[in-house]
Amino acid sequence: MTEYSRMAKGKLTSTGAAQVVNLPFQPDFVRFVNYTVANSAATSQNVAAAEWNAQMGQGFAVQQGYNATPTLIYDTVTSAGISTFSAGQLLQFGAAKQVVASTKGTTTSFQVTAHGYAEGDVVLFEGLFQSSTTGMPQMNGIPFTVATVSNADNFIVNWNSNNASYTNLAASPASAKVKKILYPYLYFPGASVISAITTGSTTTIDTASAHNFVVGQEVAFRIPSQWGTVELNSLPNTLTPGAPVYGYVVAVTDYNTFVVNINSSAYTAFTTAVAVASVPGLSFPQVVAVGDVNTGGNLITSSSALYPPPHYTPIGTTNIPTINGPAIRGAFVNNTAQGFVIGAGAGTVLTTSKLCGAASDVIYWEAFLHDMSIP
Repeated sequence: MTEYSRMAKGKLTSTGAAQVVNLPFQPDFVRFVNYTVANSAATSQNVAAAEWNAQMGQGFAVQQGYNATPTLIYDTVTSAGISTFSAGQLLQFGAAKQVVASTKGTTTSFQVTAHGYAEGDVVLFEGLFQSSTTGMPQMNGIPFTVATVSNADNFIVNWNSNNASYTNLAASPASAKVKKILYPYLYFPGASVISAITTGSTTTIDTASAHNFVVGQEVAFRIPSQWGTVELNSLPNTLTPGAPVYGYVVAVTDYNTFVVNINSSAYTAFTTAVAVASVPGLSFPQVVAVGDVNTGGNLITSSSALYPPPHYTPIGTTNIPTINGPAIRGAFVNNTAQGFVIGAGAGTVLTTSKLCGAASDVIYWEAFLHDMSIP
């Protein structure tokens, strides 16, 4: 039967961590081949192909891989294999993990034992107090993109803590936790927290996580006075009272940096040096999309897909399609997410190989949702 069946196929390049694939449905059968492994001589325990049936249970898979001989054999994965997901309208979080220590700097490094994060993951901190009056609580509640994974126990986020308002955390403060935002782009462009501003004839904005803005986008600023650069705020307008002050994105440098056409040469400098005593009730500096031009919709051309979906742009990539169909250009995107995950689980025999492959492995996948399932 095919009346209600869904089918999709695609290609991804593995990062060596779990791979999330967004689809307009939750599949009940997934299979893939690791072309990189299949196209080269196996040296030891590499996964060449795998498949999953929903009746196996979430996180299972049957895989083909090379043992140390090397001989191609079958094996099973019983955890962190292939699974499906469906994000709701509200943010969902991974398990809270203990922050062991932090290191101040123009970027901020955190020590979290076996954090399991990958570059591009979005995390949220809470309770970053060393004492009631010291620590890094100014960073509580801000979504941060993991910019660099230093090792299994340390990672870096883009936040300048290199001033006297911040104190390094040490000895695992009881309240200091971090958790991963599982599906951070449910709605975008949304509002982004500003981490730095470079003033000049044009104005360069850095954000704590991916801004998802595009050239031509109209933006507004909401900057409380503690952070400086209040002259960017959309109201009041000293030239035309009651009129908003907006800027247009004239360049996108990367996932967390863009340039607007506002001459800020005479504006107050931006600062992250906000005192710990100011944290209760503190509002974050934000930039938000306004007007009619943003990431909604993609132009249809002779070489495009028939129904090109809107896409978002986190770290390390240029285009992740949403589950949405074609959108009117200028529309904001509601990106409730669903699809499947190829996990980093190991087999019961091929114990040294991850199902998702190694970094840079090219994986071709197929996903299906069938009309009926017979036990």
